[in-house]
Amino acid sequence: MKHILESRLEPLHITLSGMQLDQFDKFYDLLVEWNKVMNLTGITEYQDVVEKHFLDSLSIVKIIDMNQIEYAIDIGTGAGFPGIPLKIAFPDINIVLLDSLNKRIKFLDHIIEELKLDGIRTIHGRAEDYAREAGYREKFDLCVSRAVANLTSLSEYCLPYVRVGGRFVSYKSGDIEQEISESERAIKILGGKVYQVEKFNLPGTEIQRSFVMIKKMKNTQNKYPRKAGMPTKEPLK
Repeated sequence: MKHILESRLEPLHITLSGMQLDQFDKFYDLLVEWNKVMNLTGITEYQDVVEKHFLDSLSIVKIIDMNQIEYAIDIGTGAGFPGIPLKIAFPDINIVLLDSLNKRIKFLDHIIEELKLDGIRTIHGRAEDYAREAGYREKFDLCVSRAVANLTSLSEYCLPYVRVGGRFVSYKSGDIEQEISESERAIKILGGKVYQVEKFNLPGTEIQRSFVMIKKMKNTQNKYPRKAGMPTKEPLK
């Protein structure tokens, strides 16, 4: 199984040790096992998981030097993507995984324990709530999210966690020009600026992906994020 992931990672210049490859294999096995009793992913074939979850998560190296990142947070991590693959591949990063569903958090805690990962922890709750806590607000070099949400709403969830000078990277697919255009004013209100957009095919596949990198230019006003649910129900304009 290992050679599939190794070969796919070569174009990204990511080299994994035998132990790291074993961690990815164990992660896959546990993902499939737990998926039988709870809805973690609709993708379960090994090669599909490698391409659409592992490879997709790690492709962020196309726009971010992950070796320069000390503190990261993954908002709406779900089954641990991109956070767990990033932690396996770049073990020196300190990373927080946030999700609103407690059963997913229990799965992630099990993964962390089984893979013997250090410098990683989970928090159960809503992004809007933890963003108001001093221990999390504007503390991270990097915020990542593969959550399926409009960029305007997602920026309100994520930018409050990013320190000034840090970055928020949204994982996207498909045509994103209009979404970016419609979100730029909200991003500016939140203290950010669209800094780079990277479109590409996942290595060795025809799967089209995009990264939107937003740089934190100034502190986010204390009134953001708004109360739970508001960023989605009434996106900033």
